Amino acid sequence: MQDAKALQVAVVGTGYVGLGTAVMLAYLGHHVTGVDVDQAKIDMLTRGELPIYEPYLDELLRESAPRLRWTTDYASAIPNADVIFICVGTPPLPSGQPNLAYVAEAAQSIARHLNGKVQVVVNKSTVPIGTGDWVARILEENAVDYHANRYLVVSNPEFLREGTALHDSLYPDRIVLGSDSPEAIERMAELYEPLLSQDFAAPVSVPRPDCYTQPALVKTSLSSAEMIKYAANAFLALKISFANEIAGLCERVDADIQEVTRGIGYDQRIGPHFLGAGAGWGGSCFGKDTAALISIGHEYGYEMPILAAAIEINQRQRQLVIAKLQQHLHRLKGKRVAVLGMAFKPNTDDLRDAPAHDCIARLIELGAQVVAHDPIAMPRARHEWRHLRYQEAESAEAALRGADAAILMTEWDDYRRIDWESALRGMRHPLVIDTRRVIGHFGGAGIVEQIGKRPASRVAEVTA
Repeated sequence: MQDAKALQVAVVGTGYVGLGTAVMLAYLGHHVTGVDVDQAKIDMLTRGELPIYEPYLDELLRESAPRLRWTTDYASAIPNADVIFICVGTPPLPSGQPNLAYVAEAAQSIARHLNGKVQVVVNKSTVPIGTGDWVARILEENAVDYHANRYLVVSNPEFLREGTALHDSLYPDRIVLGSDSPEAIERMAELYEPLLSQDFAAPVSVPRPDCYTQPALVKTSLSSAEMIKYAANAFLALKISFANEIAGLCERVDADIQEVTRGIGYDQRIGPHFLGAGAGWGGSCFGKDTAALISIGHEYGYEMPILAAAIEINQRQRQLVIAKLQQHLHRLKGKRVAVLGMAFKPNTDDLRDAPAHDCIARLIELGAQVVAHDPIAMPRARHEWRHLRYQEAESAEAALRGADAAILMTEWDDYRRIDWESALRGMRHPLVIDTRRVIGHFGGAGIVEQIGKRPASRVAEVTA
């Protein structure tokens, strides 16, 4: 991208979304300033270190460093910015509604440093319908010298998957821009022109897919863009819960859920993605966004029973894992249980709403001794899961050694490479609850039980 087309960009919030957005836009040639109130995080980024794990993000950070700056100072980031992204967290409240306190704080701080030229403020955080209008009012009320039609608000939801965030950023299915201002849409299209035309040089570590052409540009109203984000995540959560519900019936009729989902996934009306049965979905989006939609419905007297059922099924899957263990071990008190995988999905260290957390907590409650392992997320868990009493294992093999049972919670490639027949021979009882279909063909002695399928073997039955 030529400097003549480069825009000045500020990104407020350097979490998973903000950090990926900042690095990606800098790679495309824009001049980006990342803003965060956490000085320790800013110091790390200034040193070229990442506070999160995301494949290849460190490489792109180094390559884009000349166009990146990090600060806690709004006054040095906002006045000259052409586009300002709000990428702060919106954690759920007990009611299910998202907590917008961080969005309000960011919008107020942005407003105080706007300089009177046309500036576009972008809601990148996942926010309820109507938040765009609310942010516009915050800007109007807090700007030092407010100018009508100068400070334009856009909803530009992200559709990134942790673990493949750079791929999803550089080669998106669509870019959604919601605003009532044609000028704001035009500036955002200018910002994203390299993505829309795909004329940038693809990173070696994140190559352009062979069949990829260009993303769709979806121009909508503010409220429609906000609804698109919620509806997309809710539908994906529904697909996973549907697969899990069918998996339960598959076990009872001796069908294999993996064969069933493969068969229905070839139907273009359904598609193969997000039909993996297992311990249920986790992470920062699906649970929060489905709960938020239900909460919004309540505000308008509109019930959403399908989404409520999806959440119920997801919680049931987490309990199912423990129930399967109890069917074999009966009493868990005093048993040593290895839990492999702590992050909610592979290729990330994100522990938010991870199914493994609920699993470990329940095992401890039932008196089991838990030994846990994760290739990436253990350092983060050491801080965020301090309330859980478990032992760390230096390797998956060490966790399995002498265990009465193992529960495989995250489908890391590291676990696929384990010699499972040998590993089971080293366990006190050769029992694995494989919730993510990591173990392929198994012909050894022991029991490998998977969601939606009869146990792979019943040789050497486990005793209490």
